[in-house]
Amino acid sequence: MATIHKIGRRKTAVARIYLTEGSGKITVNKKELEVYFPTGTLQYKVKQPLSMTNSAENFDVKINVYGGGITGQAEAVRMAIARAMCEVDAENRSILKPEGLLTRDPRMVERKKFGQKKARKKFQFSKR
Repeated sequence: MATIHKIGRRKTAVARIYLTEGSGKITVNKKELEVYFPTGTLQYKVKQPLSMTNSAENFDVKINVYGGGITGQAEAVRMAIARAMCEVDAENRSILKPEGLLTRDPRMVERKKFGQKKARKKFQFSKR
């Protein structure tokens, strides 16, 4: 099997993954998964597509991720891995799609407008 390269995005985070056959080792920005994503919730999010397709021990994943915060990065990685699992086996799509792992979440931070304090918050109005 050749290396599979996929991209996942969430908010402003972009994750590029390289999936190869191996023993289940996950490396994020040249660090171990447990070091880069310290909380159990984030580790679960990253491993979710692999565990749902019962292939956690079959593949090595090398991940480059940048931009956004730690949660956005974890969800970007999750999407990239889910896309790669669909390319490995087309039957995985029917497992991952109902869970929403293949859907790009379009929610982004709304831009700040001029003459306002933030995107929607205004400066205090003074009548007199």
